[in-house]
Amino acid sequence: MGFATHLGPWLLGTVKETTGTTAGTIRNTGATHSIQVRPTLYAETTAQTLLAALPAGALIQSITYLITTAYTTTAPTFAFFVNGTAINSATAPAGVAAGTTGRGGFVLGTSNPALVANVGANDALVSFTQANGGGGTGAGILEISYIVRNSDGTIVPASA
Repeated sequence: MGFATHLGPWLLGTVKETTGTTAGTIRNTGATHSIQVRPTLYAETTAQTLLAALPAGALIQSITYLITTAYTTTAPTFAFFVNGTAINSATAPAGVAAGTTGRGGFVLGTSNPALVANVGANDALVSFTQANGGGGTGAGILEISYIVRNSDGTIVPASA
């Protein structure tokens, strides 16, 4: 089984606090990133379908779409929302030609960049809408990558 759960960010590295100016004495810890995935189909065009539930304070790194079955004529257009507020303009995944399979990404933060940098002090629901440009087939997997942080958006205790 490849799943684990924990509260708060995992800090990785050997030096948690800076105590000098040379390597080995300067803080080198950092937070790990996590992903959630969700399969989608061509016909899934209902308003604001749930993509993921993110923990409070999370920083969204990216959303990508792996098209596994080519959309008949054009790639789908997605808009993403954090708790109902848009975080991008509706666009097709960049880097995937119409009628092909492959992975493409989205530019996030064009609307409400603060929600991409920190989803807020409470857990957040990330949802999407999908519009299709024609045809009748297509499927893929949406992947959201994020950094788990404290609910205030920090990755270290306030007392550190």
